[in-house]
Amino acid sequence: MTFNMNRQITRDDLLSLEQYSQERDDFRQQVLAHKKNRQLALGPNTTLYFEDRLTLLYQIQEMLRIEKVFEADGINEELEAYNPLIPGGRNFKATYMIEYSDPLVRAAQLEKMIGIEDLVWMQIGKRDKIWSIADEDLERSTENKTSAVHFLRIEVDDELAQALKNGEKWVVGVQHSVYTYQVEVTGETRDCLLNDLD
Repeated sequence: MTFNMNRQITRDDLLSLEQYSQERDDFRQQVLAHKKNRQLALGPNTTLYFEDRLTLLYQIQEMLRIEKVFEADGINEELEAYNPLIPGGRNFKATYMIEYSDPLVRAAQLEKMIGIEDLVWMQIGKRDKIWSIADEDLERSTENKTSAVHFLRIEVDDELAQALKNGEKWVVGVQHSVYTYQVEVTGETRDCLLNDLD
């Protein structure tokens, strides 16, 4: 894509429902290929799906298609919901999914994993861990269980951004009493995520 991946999405960026219907298959394949390098498994049952302008443009177009929205107010509601999830050039934004295929197991685990959304971290080189900021739009957990879906923001300053661009070791993890994993960000995933830093 040639546009700035951190720029907000406007109505001018969106295709009409008819145009989108014609271009959907090709656009979907492009987005799926793009998303493949924007996910990071933290252990066997949780995954970070890093969002950017392209993934969110796709989400908006899909929501408008599914809900058959073509009026300005409805379109603006979708833009207001999704634009805050676009990275701002000095942060990463991700959907954090807790994934257990068996509904009963999932329900039991969500009761044990309360607070896990606040315990996702990133470490660059030997510096201190940077902890996630979770669910700024609305609370997704209760005192009895966490949600299976969270939206996270992880902030980096200019020094950390430069360290990442210079190739310093980059580790992402989760540190909960019942679920602790970490993984190094390398290869095409690293290259792709570095585009979130302007």
